[in-house]
Parts: sequence; C-alpha cells; structure tokens
Amino acid sequence: MKLLLVTTVSEYQKDVLKLFKKAKIEAFSSSEIDGYKNTNSLIATQSWFPGEKGGNESSMFFSFTDEEKITEFFNHVREFNNKLETNNPVRAVVVPIEQSI
Repeated sequence: MKLLLVTTVSEYQKDVLKLFKKAKIEAFSSSEIDGYKNTNSLIATQSWFPGEKGGNESSMFFSFTDEEKITEFFNHVREFNNKLETNNPVRAVVVPIEQSI
C-alpha cells in the first residue's frame, strides 16, 4: 500500500476525478487548498496591493491504494498533462507507507 497525493488547480478538479475513476481508485479524499508560485518581484510591485499575495484556488486529493492502480493513474495523468495548453499540470507523488492500522 502506498499514499498517492495529487494537486491541481480547481479548473481541473472534475478531470482528476475522472482520472481516479479510470484507474479504478474508488476510495480517496480531497481538500480545497490555495496554490502559490513565487512571482517576479517587479510584477508584484506593480499590483494594486503589492503587500498582498493571493493564491490560486486548487484541490488536493489523497488515497491509500495499491501500486498497480497508482501506475495506471500516473499513465492517465501523463496523457492528460501532455494535452494541456496551460502551465498548470496535474501534479502527483507517491509516498511509501511504513506501517498502517
């Protein structure tokens, strides 16, 4: 068993849910998060409120699942990201589980 973590901008949330379904990952959790990128300081000083930095509405998903399903999920994510025209790909990482109850 491994822990799959996935982040995406909220625009792709429904797409990620479809990717989970394609990979037959039926049990997962999600949370709304704010995503941040370090911006060019010149751009930040030209904004109306340069002291405030806003995040992008994003989602994080996680699932404790089998390696075979994760491999399939990664294949679907690669295919999805290759078709994107934006610079906001779906990100996924796998964390091994040492112990679980």
